[in-house]
Amino acid sequence: MRKPKIAVIGGGTGISVILDSLRKRDVDISAIVTVADDGGSSGELRKNTQLTPPGDLRNVLVALSDMPKFYERVFQYRFADQDGPLAGHPLGNLIIAGISEMQGSTYNAMQILTKFFHTTGKIYPSSDSPLTLHAVFTDGVEVAGESRIADYKGMIDHVYVTNTYDDEKPQASRKVVQTILDSDMVVLGPGSLFTSILPNLVIEEIGQALLETKAQVAYVCNIMTQRGETEHFTDANHVEVLHRHLGQKFIDTVLVNIENVPKDYMNCNKFDEYLVQVEHDFKGLQEQVPRVISSNFLRLENGGAFHDGNLVVEELMKNIQVRK
Repeated sequence: MRKPKIAVIGGGTGISVILDSLRKRDVDISAIVTVADDGGSSGELRKNTQLTPPGDLRNVLVALSDMPKFYERVFQYRFADQDGPLAGHPLGNLIIAGISEMQGSTYNAMQILTKFFHTTGKIYPSSDSPLTLHAVFTDGVEVAGESRIADYKGMIDHVYVTNTYDDEKPQASRKVVQTILDSDMVVLGPGSLFTSILPNLVIEEIGQALLETKAQVAYVCNIMTQRGETEHFTDANHVEVLHRHLGQKFIDTVLVNIENVPKDYMNCNKFDEYLVQVEHDFKGLQEQVPRVISSNFLRLENGGAFHDGNLVVEELMKNIQVRK
């Protein structure tokens, strides 16, 4: 029997937890990574090079690589605040940007870097062009730019993406659509709903592939609500937003953490964007998806609440069905 094919879609920090655990399993992994980040180092580099932002791709590359810890520390090293034009840039971002410029595309750069760092699996930017994320709020106000969306005080109605440097319609990177269609399971998240997961799905080709694929589509629901994105959201609200953006129900399985985050545990200074634990609405979930897996997926670390990648992957592997 061939290896199960699993595609994971989202942003770098969130999906890296799942990818790091998945690469220890006998599976064929593909990571499809958002390219709508316009803040910090990634924002500066995309502005200067007009190439896709490297930050999320850098985190995914580390998660899927067997590079020694020292190499990882080198790749993730961030220049100090007093380092002039280099201040705040991780060395890995500069390497990805440089190879992308040299090769003429971020897609080509990632194919080289996955070989260089001996990654388990393939890494694809969701688009080979940098994208601008637009959020339309329920009061009609529209905010452009991923880094500015959380600053507006309002509820997001929907998001969409445009090409940043031309008027062409956003296109999926090579092999992304076919990867989704060929997979046995597609995993969404974990990660920021409106700024890490949906920027991939609202690329029309990717959204359509998710509707057409015969793969099981699993969504790993967030543990905490997020300032400026999912305030007061239940787990069922997260799923409803995903379905509404693609115009129909397409998620087959939802993984929900039911372990409580201890009161006053969260370091509110370090993790100021995360507010309270997502409330459960199992009736609402069951009305939207065929399968709800509720279990303890919680990992507490350094004052933050995260998914335990090993526990999540254990459940995913129990439910995957390899297609003939």
